[in-house]
Amino acid sequence: MAAEMHTEVLENSPVREGDVITDVKGKAALVVVSLGADRASQIYKYLSEEDIEELTYEVAKLGKTTNTQVETTLDEFYKLCLTHKMMTDGGLDYARNVLEKAFGESTARNLLEKVSKTLQSKPFNFFTKGDPKSLLSLLQNERPQVIALIMAYMDPQQSAQVLEQLQEEKRIQTVECMARMDRVSPEAISIVEEEMKRKFATIITSEDNMSLGGVDYVADMMNNIDRSSEKKIFEELDKRNPELSQSIREKMFVFENILDMDDRSVQRFVRDCDTKDVVYALKTASEEMKEIFFKNMSKRMADTVRGDLEITTNVRLKDVEEAQQRIVNIIRNLEEHGEVIIKKGGEDDNIII
Repeated sequence: MAAEMHTEVLENSPVREGDVITDVKGKAALVVVSLGADRASQIYKYLSEEDIEELTYEVAKLGKTTNTQVETTLDEFYKLCLTHKMMTDGGLDYARNVLEKAFGESTARNLLEKVSKTLQSKPFNFFTKGDPKSLLSLLQNERPQVIALIMAYMDPQQSAQVLEQLQEEKRIQTVECMARMDRVSPEAISIVEEEMKRKFATIITSEDNMSLGGVDYVADMMNNIDRSSEKKIFEELDKRNPELSQSIREKMFVFENILDMDDRSVQRFVRDCDTKDVVYALKTASEEMKEIFFKNMSKRMADTVRGDLEITTNVRLKDVEEAQQRIVNIIRNLEEHGEVIIKKGGEDDNIII
C-alpha cells in the first residue's frame, strides 16, 4: 500500500517547467510549506475540509524544490495578495495605476486578470443570474441593511435597477446603509447568507473580509440610475443627511469622465475654468484628455496652457486633485442648469432630435 501511494505521489508531482511551478495547486502547496506550520495553520482555519484534504495531499507530493521555484512562487503570491488588497480597497483603476508603475503594464494586466476571476466568486453571486423582477419581489420584504449588503455585491448597473424599484422610504434607508458600509466580517455575511439560503436555497461561503458599499460605490450606482429617481433620492437625502448627499454628489462625476463628454459641453465648461486650474488638472492627465481640452478652447488659451504646462514643475498631487475637483464642480453645476450634458444611465438621457 505504501509503495502504491509513493508511486502515485511521484506520478502526480507538481507540473514544472524548468525552475517554475506552473500548476496552481503546486504553487499553493509551496506557499503553505514556505510559511511554516504556525502560519499555515492560520490559513487552514479558513478552508473547507475538502480544500484542506486536497492541499495536504499537494503538500505531501511536493517533493524537492529549488530556491528559484520558492522565490518565484512566493513573489507571485505576494503580488496577487497586493493586487487583491488594492482592488478591494481602491478599485480597479487605482490598482491598475499602481501596479503598472510598480511592475509594468504586462505584469499588471496578468495580475488584474487573475484576481478579477477570484473576486467574481463572491457571496450572493446567484443574484446576478436571477430574474430582476423575481429578485426584486423577494428583496422588497428584506431589511434595508440586508438589501444594502446584497446590493453591494452586485455590479452598479444591476443594483441601480433594484434601487429604482424599491419603495421610496426603503430606498432612502438602503442608500444610507450602503454609504455607511465599510468592511464586513465573514460572520456577519454568513448570518445573512443563512437567511438567504432558506429563501433561495443557495449559499456562497465568504472566505475573506471584503470592502463593500461606501460612498464611492453609491456614487457609481447613482451614475447608472435614471434622472427622476436620482432627484427624488437626493431631495430626501438633502433633508435627512446633507453631508452624505454632498459626498455622493462629489463622487458621481470624476475628472476622467470628461473623456465621455461631447465637444459642445466641453467648450461650455472650459469657458468658466480658471486657466491655472486647467494647467494643474492636466499635469497628470493622459494625452487624450489634454487633446480634448486643447481642441475645445480658444487658440490663445490653448497656447497659454501649453506654455504653462512646460514651465510648471514640482506640483503636489493634492493640488492637482483639488484643481480637477474644482473643474468637476463647475461641470456639475452647469449640468444642473442644463448647460452641459453628462452621459449617465436611465431613459431620461435619451435625446430626441
